[in-house]
Amino acid sequence: MIPELRVEHLTLRFGGLTALEDVSFTVRPGSLHALIGPNGAGKSSCFNVIGGLYRATEGRVRLGDTELTGLRPHRMAALGVGRAFQNAALSPGSSVLDNVMLGRHALTRGGFLECALRAPWIVRAERRHTRRATEICEFLGIGHLLHTPVAALPYGQVKRVDIARALAVEPVLLMLDEPAAGMTAAETADLAETVRAVRDELGISILLVEHDMGLVMGIADRVTVLDFGRRIADGPPDEVQRDPEVVRAYLGTEAA
Repeated sequence: MIPELRVEHLTLRFGGLTALEDVSFTVRPGSLHALIGPNGAGKSSCFNVIGGLYRATEGRVRLGDTELTGLRPHRMAALGVGRAFQNAALSPGSSVLDNVMLGRHALTRGGFLECALRAPWIVRAERRHTRRATEICEFLGIGHLLHTPVAALPYGQVKRVDIARALAVEPVLLMLDEPAAGMTAAETADLAETVRAVRDELGISILLVEHDMGLVMGIADRVTVLDFGRRIADGPPDEVQRDPEVVRAYLGTEAA
């Protein structure tokens, strides 16, 4: 069963600067939840607290009954949290398959000696992980590129490899950090279909930070809006985009 993600009263301070103040929202199981806001709103800070890169000053993050607050990213991966980064965290000289296999590390068991001696159960596990990594790549439409170096791929395909690496941890929650950044309109449209397919066919929850409002409003089930580190709106996309506070934050004007 997919657990819900609960962000509860997060506050984050850097010295005298308050990046987040009492931010709360819930990502419902199997939903696609977008976190948006104008530049400097605190989206990335909130995302990095949830993902374990920053430690909250106050508040907590829970995935079902599991406390995530303060855990390092590798611990979170083992608990079923996968993350794709705005700047793809990949090894450009390695193949697509090798990069995706890095995501299986959190699921790998065995010590140094067992791996070095190629124990039979280690070999069987590697084959199983390779099959699963291949299936994920095929699902994302990059199965024909398994042995291609990432450096040789167009940008849109590189982003898919990063998503595949995140999915390789078998997450119950997938965190996508501005996946459409730098993409063309055609690449963004393809990405939207891919993200929908991940939600619908894998049944996992997705937390998305994105600047492309067309993408967000077209695929999100629910949207949380931040401005100056505070939550100013939370609800279905059609309601949020008509909210006067959201209009002011983005346009500096009252809603008509």
